[in-house]
Amino acid sequence: MKKESKFFGEFKKFITKGNVADMAVGIIIGGAFQKIVTSFVNDLVMPIVGLFTGGVNFNDQFAILRLPEGVDASQVTSLDVAKELGVTTLNYGAFITIVLDFLIIALTVFLLVKGINKVKENAEKLKKEEEAAAAPAAPAAPTTKKCPYCCTEIAIEATRCPHCTSELSK
Repeated sequence: MKKESKFFGEFKKFITKGNVADMAVGIIIGGAFQKIVTSFVNDLVMPIVGLFTGGVNFNDQFAILRLPEGVDASQVTSLDVAKELGVTTLNYGAFITIVLDFLIIALTVFLLVKGINKVKENAEKLKKEEEAAAAPAAPAAPTTKKCPYCCTEIAIEATRCPHCTSELSK
């Protein structure tokens, strides 16, 4: 029993960590975002591509690899018909659509990460500027010195003390 409680304790600790919750939210949002991208590709991009391919539904583009016995190529008018007849097909249209989905998602993630990195970079730069402004200024170079004979404050360039007239060494 002790092993089970230790196991469940570790699992509870793992599942309640902030990173796991963040990851779960990311996966859920990612799934929803993938649906949006798929709709964008299938409902907006592919019809435009279809215009360039003669008004054909690009997702239904395929090549016949093998016809079963008793099936003529003229009977295969669409991908759905090919599936019903048991025709072996190469579905390049669907593949290209999925690759396009991936590229759009990859571009979006790239732009998102780039934006996040820019925000982090700006925040770090601002933090460094604030730290530099808050740091005490470096002390200014001295402009005076004490006469070693009478201890009067004199200009640093002086070679003779104006008070006691002693000659100063350099």
